[in-house]
Amino acid sequence: MMRAVLVRHARAGDRAEWAGDDRLRPLDTKGHRQSMLIAATLAELGVTRLVSSPYLRCVQTLEPAAKCLGLEIEGRDELAEGGAAADVLALLDELAGSLPALCTHGDVLEALLGDRPCKKGSSWVVTVAGGRVRPERYLAPPA
Repeated sequence: MMRAVLVRHARAGDRAEWAGDDRLRPLDTKGHRQSMLIAATLAELGVTRLVSSPYLRCVQTLEPAAKCLGLEIEGRDELAEGGAAADVLALLDELAGSLPALCTHGDVLEALLGDRPCKKGSSWVVTVAGGRVRPERYLAPPA
């Protein structure tokens, strides 16, 4: 059994208004503020690894935490949009022995958590055991 923190990337504006490659869509002003508050929460929780979807908005969500905690952000394709729950569960098994924060997208979180709330900038503290994710605590998105 292990614990992890699942983070939905902070706010990155409206996808329909972004003209470029969506993988490069950055956080907006509110998203940058959210990422700083997320960093404080991850520090309070004692996170020891930061793992992110390679999409820019996910990496940017964890950058303040990386600076605060003195950790590198590990990019993993399993956390990209469209990622399969089974692949994320295998990644979580690989991360056993640490307290990781995984930053990903709404569809990936929905695949792992079902219909639980997953607003941009929100997090879930979860327990992972036997190939199942059990939500413990929801952390609402910072304002």
